[in-house]
Amino acid sequence: MSAKNFDIEQHPFGPAVGRLVHQFSLLPGIGRKTAERLANHIISCSKGEALALAEAIHEVRNTIRRCKNCFNLTDRELCSICSDPRRDRTVVCVVEQPKDVNSLEAASSFDGTYHVLGGRIAPLEGINPDDLSINPLVQRIRRDGVKELIMATNPTLEGDGTALYISNLLDGMDVRITRLARGIATGSVLEFANKEMLSDALRGRQSF
Repeated sequence: MSAKNFDIEQHPFGPAVGRLVHQFSLLPGIGRKTAERLANHIISCSKGEALALAEAIHEVRNTIRRCKNCFNLTDRELCSICSDPRRDRTVVCVVEQPKDVNSLEAASSFDGTYHVLGGRIAPLEGINPDDLSINPLVQRIRRDGVKELIMATNPTLEGDGTALYISNLLDGMDVRITRLARGIATGSVLEFANKEMLSDALRGRQSF
C-alpha cells in the first residue's frame, strides 16, 4: 500500500473524508491544511449546499467545451465573444490559455476577437506545435480575412518562442503581426498583470 493510499485510509474521520481531502489537495494552490479545511466545511455545511457544489462540478464537466472558432471555453458552439457582432473579426489576439482571455477582457481595451492556443511550445515537456491549435489559427486567418494578429503569449522563453514560430509560419501572408508592449515584465504571466498594465500593453502593441 502506498503512502498516499495509507493517508487516505487512515484519516481519523474515515477513508471517505480522506479521499475528499486528497482530491482537494490536488487542486492548484491547495495544500494539505487548506484541503482539510475545505473538507471540514463540506462535512459541516447543509446537505443541500454540498450537493449543489457537486452538481455545479458535474454540470461544468458535462457542458463546457471549446469554442469551435477560437478554442476558448464555452457552454455553446460559439463563445460569447465570437458570437458578438460588435467584435472586430479581422483583429485576433492570440493567447495561451482561456484564463488569459479573462485577464485581457478585464482591461476593457480590446474590441477584436481571440484565439486560444491551449498552451505554448515546450519540447522539453513534450508539447509540440501539433499539440496546440496553431493549424486552426492559420485556417481562420485565411477564412476570415484577418488583418492583424496580436501575439499575447506570455513573455517567457516558451511564450516568445511560440510567438516566433507562428510569425515564421505566417511569413508571406497578408496579415500584420504585432505583440503586446513590454510593459509586462519578461518572465511574468498575463494572469497576474493588473488591468491597467494590460490596457497599456494592448494600446502600445508593437510590430513583431
